[in-house]
Amino acid sequence: MPVAEETVFFDSSPFQLEGRLYRASGPDAVVITHPHPLYGGEMDNPVVIALAKVYQRLGYSTLRFNFRGVGASGGDYDDGIGERDDARAAAAYLSRLGKTVTDLAGYSFGAWVNLGLHPPLTTVRRQVVVAPPVLFMDFEPVAAPPAELAVIVGDQDRMAPLATLRALLPHWHPAAQLCVVTGADHFFGAALDRLTAQVEAVLTERS
Repeated sequence: MPVAEETVFFDSSPFQLEGRLYRASGPDAVVITHPHPLYGGEMDNPVVIALAKVYQRLGYSTLRFNFRGVGASGGDYDDGIGERDDARAAAAYLSRLGKTVTDLAGYSFGAWVNLGLHPPLTTVRRQVVVAPPVLFMDFEPVAAPPAELAVIVGDQDRMAPLATLRALLPHWHPAAQLCVVTGADHFFGAALDRLTAQVEAVLTERS
């Protein structure tokens, strides 16, 4: 049976942002952030949807949303500064619903936004980082790391080469987990099912 998400709007001052919310019965929740707004990134991206579905199956409330200037969200692109405010606003919205944001999950630009939150969200214990574009965006410095950090990347991803990631990970988190999806590029495409399986393995192995 398909999971029912509802369209919601919440404040990220001075704008309202558009999101898709799934409410689970338990307290745990995840905020999921999307790829770069200037290159077509938005909350209905297939990887973002796949992340939401995995979390939903595991009993989390999920909120995926459009950053400012995307879709029905107000405002304009803000070079990551306002987008970090948007991620905080999404977590605050879930908190007002009685949910605890234990996880942040971000794909590409969204991963960069999440890793750069400073100060970090105090309730977050795990970040799931998918295809961080380390050759195109500055991922240093990373804010104080959560208890757990899992980085998932395709072995054909030209924006996130494995050698570069392996050099960066110790600076991001002393015990970061690197998971490689064989045959996948930055967009995953036909490898989306393998990405989904890898995300589910990360969440169930380390819960």
